[in-house]
Parts: sequence; C-alpha cells; structure tokens
Amino acid sequence: MLDYIIVGSGLSGIAISEKLLAKDKKILVFDDNSQSSSTVAGGIYNPVILKRFTLAWNANEQLDIALSFYGSLEKKLNINLVQALPIYRRFHSIEEQNNWFSAMDKPYLSRFLDEKLVSTINPHIPSSHSFGLVKETGVINTEILLEKYRDYLAEINSFQQETFDFDHLKINEDHYTYKNWKAKKIIFCDGFGLKKNPYFNYLPLNGNKGEYLIIKAEGLKLEVAVKSSVFIIPLGNDLYKVGATYNNWDKSKEPTEDGKNYLLEKLNGFLKCDFEVVDQVAGIRPATNDRKPLVGQHPEYDNMYCCNGFGSRGVLIGPTVASELISNIEDSIPLSEEIDIRRFAKLYQTASL
Repeated sequence: MLDYIIVGSGLSGIAISEKLLAKDKKILVFDDNSQSSSTVAGGIYNPVILKRFTLAWNANEQLDIALSFYGSLEKKLNINLVQALPIYRRFHSIEEQNNWFSAMDKPYLSRFLDEKLVSTINPHIPSSHSFGLVKETGVINTEILLEKYRDYLAEINSFQQETFDFDHLKINEDHYTYKNWKAKKIIFCDGFGLKKNPYFNYLPLNGNKGEYLIIKAEGLKLEVAVKSSVFIIPLGNDLYKVGATYNNWDKSKEPTEDGKNYLLEKLNGFLKCDFEVVDQVAGIRPATNDRKPLVGQHPEYDNMYCCNGFGSRGVLIGPTVASELISNIEDSIPLSEEIDIRRFAKLYQTASL
C-alpha cells in the first residue's frame, strides 16, 4: 500500500514529492513528459512584476522558502541549480523612471529595487533612460532539476514513466487502486493536463502558451539578465534565452513562426549586435484568471487533491504552496482561502448537474 500516488513531476510534483518524502511517506510518481511548461520555463526567480513595478503575490515570503528548497535539492542531488543573476530593467521613458522611484516607497518593494539607476550595462544594449537593478534575483536550472529529480525517483523505485490512464483509477472506500497499485491518497500535479482530468477539469485553468528563442551572440558578452520589451538571459557559451510570448489562444505545444517573429521584432528593438537563432521552444503555462494557484481536496472524493495553476512563477510559488497543501493533508492545517479550490465550489456544482 502506497501512501500517495502523484501524477506529474514538474515543479509542482517535485515540491510535493519532497515534502512527502521528508515525512517518510511511500510515494509513486507518474509522468509521461507530455506537459512541458516546467521544462521550457525561463527559470527566473524574480519577486517584482517589472511591467507595473509591483510585488508579485506573496513573493517576499515565497522567495526565502524557494531558495532554501532549491538549495537543499542541490545538496541532495549533487547538482548546481541556483544561479544568482541580477536583473536590469531597461527604462523606455522618464515616466518609467518615476514609476520605479514611486514603487520603492511601497511596502516590501524597497528590499528589491535599487535606488541608484545605471546609465549603461553593456555597449550592445543602449538606453536613453538608464536601467534599474532588481536585487535578490536569479535563475533556477529547471531542465536539470526535472531530469535529475526523475532519475532520483527512479533510483528509489518511486517513478513510473507512463501516461496516467484515468480509466484504470478505481475509487474505493478507504484507498485508490490504479492498475496493480494501491494508495491511500492521490495528488494531481498535471499542469495544463488538468484540462483532461475528469476529476478537476471543472476548475478554470487557462493555458497560456509561452515561446522562447535561444540565440548565439558571440560579441554580446552579457553577464546579467535584462528586461526590456522581452527578457534576455545569459546561458553561458555565448548563448542566451530570449522570451517570452504570452498567447491565450494557441494551445499547441509546438513553436510557431509568429512567436519567433514577435520575439525577433522585440529583440531587434534594443539589441545592437549580430546574433543567430539556434533553437526555439514552447510550452503551455497552467494559468488561472485570478492568478492564484489551484490547490486542495476534491469536493466529492476524500483524499484526492490537486496542486496546480502556478502560471509563469512556478519556481517561486511551488515550494510554498506544496508545503501548505501537505500541511493541510497531514496536519489538518487549513489552506489559505485564496488558493483553496473551494473558492470554485459553484463551478463543480454546475458541472455536476
């Protein structure tokens, strides 16, 4: 008898798995690599929404928890995951400069926004209105994390690389049966795959497609991340990730020519050096209308849960929300109302009619 079946091993599934393994729970994780949002994510941890200069939801608390979480995974898996990387916001106008300084007076934001503007950071990225430094930012190598964590789960016999077939899930009085396995509880961390989940597809999860370019620019020599109309993030070896698009209508997982052209147009607007596109990637972010995660117990079935809807900030949100869900399940600590899926109870009632 397993304690938990976990469906999905993206950022949500990893965080959930770690919390349960820390409690000596016996788990089995299913994943078929069908949901690519964690793999293609930019991986940036940044507490500030740089379009409006506002603090992201609960980002100050989430940042400290996330860095501790990924630091522990580095030691556990013997890999490098966390790269501190300053982000410079390229201003487009005097108005944006003024908004930056106004934001510094807001609670919690002064911790992250540097009061000294910088006139130049790189000769190939000029600005007539300077740059603002965002502090305590960096990048999590999500690609390495997902690969190595799945290897770890396989080593401890807790991973099944296969598509979870809902037709084989049987709901019993005090446990769940899936094929030859039995588990006391089940948690779905299936990203945009939630749309095909018959138990939680009533939830208002909206896929948001993101596309990135990988470029090679030998003359750039950029050692910080820059946010202008798009992000440019150094990857090493003269490679840079450029992104991202936000498309609410296209739900395909393949890169598009439109996405490429959009990113190139934005990039050419501020990057003044030669470069070549060497790759393009795409994924569907699991986003919600209210920009809050979808977490909690199914309204009808006991011991069936979901942990989803992280949007574009999964590296920050995941560890905090996973901890809250496991504390709710194991220690009966109530979930925060703003993330609890009970806020959509009426949707389930309507879908059940």
